[in-house]
Amino acid sequence: MAIAIRPAGAPDVAAIDALLRASFPAPDEADLVRRLCVDGDMVLMLVAIDEDAGALAGAIAFSRMQVVVNEQAVPAVALAPLAVAPAWRRQGVAEALVQAGLEALETAGVVLCFVLGEPDYYARFGFHADYARNFASPYAGDYFMALPLQGGLMPCGVRGAADHAGAFAALG
Repeated sequence: MAIAIRPAGAPDVAAIDALLRASFPAPDEADLVRRLCVDGDMVLMLVAIDEDAGALAGAIAFSRMQVVVNEQAVPAVALAPLAVAPAWRRQGVAEALVQAGLEALETAGVVLCFVLGEPDYYARFGFHADYARNFASPYAGDYFMALPLQGGLMPCGVRGAADHAGAFAALG
């Protein structure tokens, strides 16, 4: 079984929606992705495709954030959601999606990527709560982590807001 990772396109919309609805206990993540797209806040959405079956194996989304350091806007995104179809779990699909997304974002000039998730899982990619600490966010805490891109360099200075796109406010 071979996987290809590529940017999501219009033909992927129904499969992504179905994957998100099947992967989470409520439709919140599917609704979040739809709202991010409608609002124009989706920065990057990647899909992993099972090349043999032509089926969706996984998907990852990165959305725009408003982040401030030293009263200056810093290009930043939020990673959410990340989903993998049951047949493809524990086979490296999620890791491949995260790595491909982070590489594309770094190339695009994004400085920080934030995630709200399990610290032990996201630490393998370099995310850490210390990088997100002292940013003003309703999600602040041990599960709110950041990863400095651009060679791993963290912007120096007084940390201000780290605001997710408005669609996140609708989550429970």
